[in-house]
Amino acid sequence: MLTKFTSQLIADTGISTGDEGKGRVILEIVNELRESTGREDAVAAVMKVNGGSNSGHTVAGLKLNLLPGGVADPHVPYLPIGSGVVADPRKFLWECAYAELHGHVALKRLAIDERCLVSDLSHRLLDLAWEDYRIHALGGDPRGSTGRGITPAYLDEVGQFQVYYADFLGSKDHFAEKLRGRVDRAMRVIEHVCQVGPDRWPRFFETLSGAEARANAEIIEEGKVGAEEFDFGQFAGEAPFTLKTDALIDAYWAAGQKLAAQIFDVRELVLREQDKGNYIIGEFGQAYWLDKRHGFPPNVTASHTFTPEFFQSAGIPAQPIHNIGCCKAYDTKVGTHTFISEIDLDHPLSTKLRKIEFGATTGRQRMVGWYDAVEKGDALRYGGYQDLVLNKLDALSHSGDWQGDLQICTAYEDKQGNVIHHVPRNAKMHKSLKPVYKMLPGWSEDISNVRSFEDLPDNARTYVAWLMQSLIEVANQGDQHKDRLPNLRYIGVGPDPSQIIKDVPATNELLKLI
Repeated sequence: MLTKFTSQLIADTGISTGDEGKGRVILEIVNELRESTGREDAVAAVMKVNGGSNSGHTVAGLKLNLLPGGVADPHVPYLPIGSGVVADPRKFLWECAYAELHGHVALKRLAIDERCLVSDLSHRLLDLAWEDYRIHALGGDPRGSTGRGITPAYLDEVGQFQVYYADFLGSKDHFAEKLRGRVDRAMRVIEHVCQVGPDRWPRFFETLSGAEARANAEIIEEGKVGAEEFDFGQFAGEAPFTLKTDALIDAYWAAGQKLAAQIFDVRELVLREQDKGNYIIGEFGQAYWLDKRHGFPPNVTASHTFTPEFFQSAGIPAQPIHNIGCCKAYDTKVGTHTFISEIDLDHPLSTKLRKIEFGATTGRQRMVGWYDAVEKGDALRYGGYQDLVLNKLDALSHSGDWQGDLQICTAYEDKQGNVIHHVPRNAKMHKSLKPVYKMLPGWSEDISNVRSFEDLPDNARTYVAWLMQSLIEVANQGDQHKDRLPNLRYIGVGPDPSQIIKDVPATNELLKLI
């Protein structure tokens, strides 16, 4: 249901563990605000709030990591990068080249906050080194890191070794001093703390070069950026655990100078646009259950991934904000997450869904599972959101060997048979739980061309109603005043922007279908 937005500030967040289709929501919000206000310039900015190039969004066919999804709309004048972001300046330039290859003005619309943190090659090497440490020194399982250097970059922030984008507006000597110290610390940690073997050290450069060459194949093939840009071996020193630091400093300083005109005080930009009556959309990476404080280590990211970070990253006072929580009609996870509602690999629905479930950033195969209403309900109870977006409902239609019933995880059960209505914060207990399911009939119709809720098959409408009912029951569990009742704003029935349903009944009416 398209209810009125309650604030000029709008947060686009995930309420699972990422990959919920947050990117597609950006342009829907922009267009809806234009229609409701009658103003082409209603949305002044789409801001990247957190994380770095580890978060992948697909917007209007563009696969983005650092750039906000607003780049796909030519009438959004600003693409701010908040101070809560860690970003490699070379990646900005590569991604801008990619967006502009597809006809979108990118670089001139960037507004990188002065306090945005500069990440660099040393962080990426540290990322791989810590993964190596988990495997070879601790004998554990790999964490499934993206290798983008995000956690090491945030460690420099809390360790008081910040390099800010504002440093690109100062002297090269000052920047070089900071980066030289960072590289020295990183090499010492990699060799002596992470205990990386000298024979494994060259593979780090091969891994990074291969990953970036694949990710940027299009701009290389079109001649927008030379292939040599993605050869990280050019920065490797003659001996193990050394870098050609002067070459690294020159490369990053040159990239920073190309971005210098786009370095802003984002605080002032946001407050000024608010004062004009314009809207600012905050685009979040990852999701509630990947928050470094609220998720389950090591399967978390290094940033804050939910609504309060909007204010910290923009640098403005806390105030009312309209939050949109995104999820799929089923669940997916990557890495080594505890996955209580995971579907058996040989189940026909698992076979079907795994054919379409790969990470936008890493290409990693996602695990798939039944919709976990406990996770979504707790994100509502403890995080809060006014609207829900439900994506990929179309993927559940019967096809091929998949002809069965659907299940919703409505609660958990512990070893003693006790029913658990919330996600426990103790990781060991969390791993021991079993799902409690509600079974519902599936449907055989192809719904990818449906644009009205009333035109969905009866079983699909009932399934949606039960999803809402289940998460609402979790969110209000134990309370006398059952007032957490989110609005279902959009239902996605395909990847294209037009494949969306916007006329979902009010939640009270929707629940009457049960």
